[in-house]
Amino acid sequence: KDAINMTIINFNTEKMQITWATRELFHNQNVSFFYTFSEGKHKVWKPCTTYLLDQNYNSGCLFKTEGPTLAISVRNSNGSEELFSKKLKVDFYIKPSPPENVTFFWEEDTVTVSCNKPKRSAHCLRLELQYKSKFDKEWQSRTAKCCSVREQGFDSRKCYSFRVRLNRRAPQCNIVYYSSDWEAETFWMNGTLLDSCDDDVTPHSETEIVLSCSLAILLMMLILSILLCKWQRVRMSVLPAIPDPKYPFADLFNDHNGNLQEWLDKNDHVVLQTELEYEEPESITEAESQQEDGKNSEKLGPLEKIFTFPGAAENNDSKAAEIACLIPASSTTAPFAGFSILMNDDMYVML
Repeated sequence: KDAINMTIINFNTEKMQITWATRELFHNQNVSFFYTFSEGKHKVWKPCTTYLLDQNYNSGCLFKTEGPTLAISVRNSNGSEELFSKKLKVDFYIKPSPPENVTFFWEEDTVTVSCNKPKRSAHCLRLELQYKSKFDKEWQSRTAKCCSVREQGFDSRKCYSFRVRLNRRAPQCNIVYYSSDWEAETFWMNGTLLDSCDDDVTPHSETEIVLSCSLAILLMMLILSILLCKWQRVRMSVLPAIPDPKYPFADLFNDHNGNLQEWLDKNDHVVLQTELEYEEPESITEAESQQEDGKNSEKLGPLEKIFTFPGAAENNDSKAAEIACLIPASSTTAPFAGFSILMNDDMYVML
């Protein structure tokens, strides 16, 4: 019975809380709890008035601290049989209250944290300070005697979170090591108290915001212009533009609705002129050589330089010249615009 595990907490010598594992120790039986701070033979046992429950079973009791020595008794549900008893010194199970009136004193990169000194057993307490910046993942800790702790090395450009608590020394003062709850967390930057570390970002003025946005937009436009020019050059080199045939042959599409045969029938002279202009270089060379051979001959008139036929040379009559042009002699060579044309009886020339 003396080996039963129980959790005993004396909240700053004000309240006692004693709990036990009901299902493990008493096999889910409802038990009753009695306590007394009296000493001697005539003890006055008080029943628990405030039970702590675990699945509707009594698992603990909360009552006021009334003296330095406590005796407890756990009994069956009607209190007729004692299942466990224990006597203890309540001062060995003290859990301190959070520090009160915490102050921060800054001096350059050093901070000193202090709190009010407890009225009882201050020598059994130590003040613990924990801090971290928003760039740290873990809390850094510093502990000193109650009730002041000093730490240095803080960066004035960083915001820090601070929290403090009191620890009860063990085994010098406590059988069990107990610490108080953490005091409310505070945020500091270079000696200035902030609501949170998100406030350490310096707000920018509206002018700075407008200028920054304008510069960003101009920079984006410049980059887009450069990329567009680069893309046009690359596209022209990889995929050169294909000319649209509707512009050189506008009358083919506009006047003849794309009918090639109809367009050729009405534009034979255009086709002939195109063929002459794009004659192969060999024909042009032959024509030039014949022109050089005829340089020593007599100069002819403007019309005779273009067409020279034997029948037209003997007869000066314009009628005969016209007939000679329309029906050239067999195997006759006719120079035309610098070209020599060999004609026979089966050929005719239209002017």
